Amino acid sequence: MGGALDIGTVRSLKIDVLTETGWFDDACFRRDMTKYGGSAQSQYRIAWDAANAGGYAALLTITALDGGQSRILLDTGWNNAWMDHVFVRHGVDRMLERGEIDCMVLSHWHLDHFWGIESTLRHDRRLKIYAPSTWQEEDCALLREGADIQVRDEDGRAVSICRNSVPHQGELVLTETRGEDGSGIYRLQPGVALRMFDASMLLQVRGENVLYVNVADQGIVTVTGCGHPGIMTLLGFAKDRLAAPGLYGCYGGLHLSIFDTWKPEFDDIIESVKGLGLRRMGCNHCTGWMWAEKATTHGVPIIKGTDAYLSYPKISAQAKGSHAFLGNGDRVVF
Repeated sequence: MGGALDIGTVRSLKIDVLTETGWFDDACFRRDMTKYGGSAQSQYRIAWDAANAGGYAALLTITALDGGQSRILLDTGWNNAWMDHVFVRHGVDRMLERGEIDCMVLSHWHLDHFWGIESTLRHDRRLKIYAPSTWQEEDCALLREGADIQVRDEDGRAVSICRNSVPHQGELVLTETRGEDGSGIYRLQPGVALRMFDASMLLQVRGENVLYVNVADQGIVTVTGCGHPGIMTLLGFAKDRLAAPGLYGCYGGLHLSIFDTWKPEFDDIIESVKGLGLRRMGCNHCTGWMWAEKATTHGVPIIKGTDAYLSYPKISAQAKGSHAFLGNGDRVVF
């Protein structure tokens, strides 16, 4: 692949934070992993605490140069009861039923981004979906066949950890690193492209889809679910491979000081991000409060959140009043 890729432009991008709370308590999530084999274990072999399950999902509204609008659902959460509430709260259920959401992009197959798939499909089982080709047998069963996947808990009892009673019947595009035509990207519409990065992750998951939106006269906005391939890798792809005035901003989970643990390289990432000249950075989910708060004090243009998350029925144990995150119910426009 050589030369900069022209993906076109859009007038603006609006992102509604439907839910960024993958789970509500880090300690509980880590205990579940440890009890059943640790982070190298398959997510389908762990009896997760259902009460701790939330989910990640965002709604992207793209305004084209001619004023027309389209919508992309990014991810579909984990807990179906939580996702049902979130979708009703934001009117996503009705948008799906009326065919007002053009497609869903599944960033990756992790439970907090995918296992709530029934909450989406019950409103539109024929929704077009882009998902990484690096799926596993259980992923396929849950999405396409309708499944109730069970495991044995510590006491030997069979417990259901995820289910979907509404098999997907629409077009499924399994994304690969080569892209749709060997260019390395999928062109979803003028000004919007998708890139699949084949990165390994915890819980035996591989591959992450990342969205790139080129806002006219501003530059590229990188939109990620978790940023597992590394934030500098994602931003570097936009800088080196996409034709645009520059890097305008980014949104999503950046997978940095997750579980609020700090590594020396995170200081280097702060300086590297600053050096790229982004003008707006909206982060949440697995970014880690520590990194977001420190980045703010070091001049990274972090977009502050609001108190909207307080009106949701459940609040993360990690939530803070510093508003370094874009939280549940927040909105950002690029």
